[in-house]
Amino acid sequence: MLNSVFENFLRRVYDAINIQTQNELASVLGVNRSAVTQARKKDSIPDKWILKLFRLYGLNPDWLESGMGDAFVSRGRHDSLSQVPVPKVKARLCAGGGSFEADAEVTGYCSFQSRWLEKKGEPSKMVLMDIFGNSMEPEMKNGDTVLIDQSQKNILAGAVYAVGVEDTIMVKRVEKHPHRLVLLSDNTDYAPIYLTAEDSGSVRIIGKVVWLCRELR
Repeated sequence: MLNSVFENFLRRVYDAINIQTQNELASVLGVNRSAVTQARKKDSIPDKWILKLFRLYGLNPDWLESGMGDAFVSRGRHDSLSQVPVPKVKARLCAGGGSFEADAEVTGYCSFQSRWLEKKGEPSKMVLMDIFGNSMEPEMKNGDTVLIDQSQKNILAGAVYAVGVEDTIMVKRVEKHPHRLVLLSDNTDYAPIYLTAEDSGSVRIIGKVVWLCRELR
């Protein structure tokens, strides 16, 4: 098993963060020792572990998985050319009236310059998600990818947020009115959504949308 995917991953992590046992790895990852045993048997590396090791230690996800590239993403926070990988998840933001794909599986990473990300918010709390639906047109279109900073949850009137309402996550402009929260669409075909104090238990601010990109068609 010395050449297995998991054994190579284990050896790289041990060397990088100076630990020596699977018990120590389980403690670092915040999982049970049995979870490490199961991953070893399956010869697979859970995406959440890659993400956590990146966020805790700055370990390069590509290096963790394949051994290619530098072990650490950034040699210093003030290196303007250092790159930070931001995870993109399978879940999609609803820009309409329907539900959305809620799978939090990481499907890949996109690299951004660390100094640019730091100007936007907290890099370690950022995630990329795709939009589907047309309720935020013309500014945000179906198929756009947005960068969400999950550390920014305080509501700024008119700013755009990823908002969870029960089992749906939507992308909307958010405003606080007396005794209620208002979710606004840019597309005037969609009526505002009013959420009262009675709805507070089913509402959560996921994070602020700080950037978007669009693939030309």
